[in-house]
Amino acid sequence: DVTFTHLGVTSRFYTSGGRYYVYTEGPEGEMDDFEISYVFAIRPLQQYLVAFPGGRYQCLPICWDTRPAGEGGQRWFHIYQDERIPPDDLLYWTRVTQNWNYMCAECHSTNVRKNYSHRKKSYNTTWSEIDVSCEACHGPGSRHIDWAERVEAGSSPDIIPDMGLVIRLKDTDNATWVFDPDSVTARRSVPRPSDELVQMCSRCHSRRAVITEDYYHGGSLLNTHWPSLLEEELYFADGQILEEVYVYGSFLQSKMYMAGVVCKDCHEPHSGKVYVQGNALCYRCHMASEYGGREHHFHDPADEGASCYECHMHERTYMVVDPRRDHSIRIPRPDLSDRLMTPNACNQCHDDKSTRWATQYLREWYGQDLLDEEHYGETFWAGRNRHPEAGESLIRLAGDRAQPPMVRATAISLLGNYPEAFAMDLLRRISTDSDPLVRYAVLTVAQHREPQLIRDIAVPRLRDSVLLVRLMAANALTAVPRQMIPAGSRDRLNSVLEEYNASLMINADHPSAHLNFGNLYLNAGQLDKAEASYREAIEIEPALVAPYINLADLYRRMDRDGEGEAVLRSALEQYPHLAPVQYALGLLKVRQGENDEALTHLEQAARLDPADPQYSYVYAIGLNSTGKPAQALDVLEKSLEDHPYDRNILYSLATISMEQGMGDRAFEYARKLAEYYPDDPEYMQLLNILSD
Repeated sequence: DVTFTHLGVTSRFYTSGGRYYVYTEGPEGEMDDFEISYVFAIRPLQQYLVAFPGGRYQCLPICWDTRPAGEGGQRWFHIYQDERIPPDDLLYWTRVTQNWNYMCAECHSTNVRKNYSHRKKSYNTTWSEIDVSCEACHGPGSRHIDWAERVEAGSSPDIIPDMGLVIRLKDTDNATWVFDPDSVTARRSVPRPSDELVQMCSRCHSRRAVITEDYYHGGSLLNTHWPSLLEEELYFADGQILEEVYVYGSFLQSKMYMAGVVCKDCHEPHSGKVYVQGNALCYRCHMASEYGGREHHFHDPADEGASCYECHMHERTYMVVDPRRDHSIRIPRPDLSDRLMTPNACNQCHDDKSTRWATQYLREWYGQDLLDEEHYGETFWAGRNRHPEAGESLIRLAGDRAQPPMVRATAISLLGNYPEAFAMDLLRRISTDSDPLVRYAVLTVAQHREPQLIRDIAVPRLRDSVLLVRLMAANALTAVPRQMIPAGSRDRLNSVLEEYNASLMINADHPSAHLNFGNLYLNAGQLDKAEASYREAIEIEPALVAPYINLADLYRRMDRDGEGEAVLRSALEQYPHLAPVQYALGLLKVRQGENDEALTHLEQAARLDPADPQYSYVYAIGLNSTGKPAQALDVLEKSLEDHPYDRNILYSLATISMEQGMGDRAFEYARKLAEYYPDDPEYMQLLNILSD
């Protein structure tokens, strides 16, 4: 019997009749008793699962720290530390984001089938083993048992290939890692034929969504899952881990991956532990005489600064007590930290020093050439911020097959920020790339382009060997008029759309599935079904913003703005801080001619999310159109500080300044537009007008 108090809420863990219970906040914030059904995980923390009606299990936010007391463990703690998560928050423990069936089960048990019934709104989740057992990695074990029985009866061990295992963790090509006479880094004696083992581990060690429950061992991750790229909310601009993204996205950036290293080269597969602690692990492939001395690391050999992984795989802590290392295995670049707003290993250890201090030592030790070496993070940062010069750099990066596939795919995805035609040739050319991650990334960008380009890229991909690529192609083609799709491909499109529908239904317990169904029905002109899908997404998780926006926009198309307004106001009653909803309601009030209220909502959107220049731009246009040009210019100039290359901001500053008789200021803004976007004739025309 124990109590734990977090931000004024006291929970009690106790037993009764041989069962385990917790008295804590429930779904609506009321205190109640809940039976604990399962303990979840082992170390460094344990969570607890509570059963709810319909076969649903939710993860309690109160955890037990299993570390030894000397390491700070053997204590209760809250997974969100000092942050109060109220019952209406997306992260509250009874909401969909904390649902075990959807979020956790696949990777913590073996052969999990979620078995969600959309009709009954309930789960019948099953598993073969409650923990991670042999079949989770090796695949179905029946042939292995058959092999073992035959060998025990006297047959040759070769009677069934690979011991009957679908995935065999041991290499069968007799390869070793060898040092050439003039090399200080080992190479694999036989090129690795595939990254099958990386794909297998990535099933759980990646940030991804499930696209089919029919997992089969030995194929691409993209045949069963939808992985995240190096996205802005998940990774720092240079690809370092930010949010809880696990290992896949990091490791696929690394030189190790490109050299054929797989997880089991460093980790014993059955325990997950490294083969040997400390630098000795790295010295298996990186010669100690070259990398183990002061002339390489310039630190006391007894200090952390001499540790390979402290410099090249610095850690970040998740879930309060779980430090995880960044597997992109990179050279620290403190010279980039201030500009890209990224961490670096030097200053994570020397946190009392500046990045300039760390950079000076790096220059002194390794020379200016290291600092002059371009890092793809610089291009990603510029692409995220829509800098005009980044477009060409992204194209070069995306087309460079010497770059890791995760880097190329992320570069492609960032081309979505660049509507210019110069990216189109690249998308066409690499839509048949040998790496499925690249083909997938191409479709994420192409789906937002003009119908002809979508058709040209997506139709051939309907027959792609990888499921996710096929699904993305079919989804993209729903935005293309049917008459534009070759007659011989329409049946194939229908077939893949059935696969896409089945994929969405697997996650029908999550609002994103119904949001995607709504978009699918919208493109097909089935507006009633789109409306029902958006409403179901809202019902499942009222804190998710996109369904409100899409539903209100659907009502706009149907000339039902009154209902759209009701939807948006209902969202703001619960979540007034949602900038996209404030923005959508502002636009709706503009359409209704209620400009004063429109400006109130547009101002709120710009204030709540200054990172999105569209909100400030539209708010400023509204101010100018209602006779407040000075205020409009103030809003635009403030936004320009954060978005110096934004076309709409610069163009509006130029034209409003011109209208107000401020020719010199207007000319300067127009000059920047023409300089940044020389291929746009409209900007050159504006500059010529202002030059007269």
